[in-house]
Amino acid sequence: MTDTPADALALLHRRHSPPSRQLVDPAPDPTTLHALLEAAVRVPDHGKLVPFRLIALRGEHKLRFGERLASRAIARNPELSEAKREKERTRYTFAPLVLVVVCRIDTTSSVPPMEQQLSAGCVAYNLLLGAEALGFGAQWLTGWTAYDSEVASLLGLGEHEQVVGFVHIGTLQAEVPDRERPRVDDLLSEWRDPV
Repeated sequence: MTDTPADALALLHRRHSPPSRQLVDPAPDPTTLHALLEAAVRVPDHGKLVPFRLIALRGEHKLRFGERLASRAIARNPELSEAKREKERTRYTFAPLVLVVVCRIDTTSSVPPMEQQLSAGCVAYNLLLGAEALGFGAQWLTGWTAYDSEVASLLGLGEHEQVVGFVHIGTLQAEVPDRERPRVDDLLSEWRDPV
């Protein structure tokens, strides 16, 4: 017996991004994480460039990374309100695992950089879908940290590498209500040859 279209698409229909502050231990165990990563890297990759890599942040190292970023945020903007300072200080204290998805642009390839970035973006999205399928929660975040040269240096990124996102993964401690979604009928048009 085959699944109905509704059954086959159920994962996509229930997927949502819970706030990272709602994600707690446990994270996927090593075997489950390896399986998740193997699935996540099965993405469109024109030219077979593998224009992505992953960096895991966990435990004390994740907390220290978060502290360094909070210090950087405050140094960049000394006028930051206390509430925003606290948000920066605690950003990496919730989810037990953060995977940094990095795009590696091959500047010698004929594949446009945007296609390489999209391939890396698909890895981040597959992490969200895979985490959901495995019963975990995941949130893909960027913010200023994804675009900051000092953060890139702290992560050891090369000249042609950039952060696509920080994917926070853990166990969802409370159900998160879904948000209103766009209507497909408002988004879909059909092209017709004007001739």
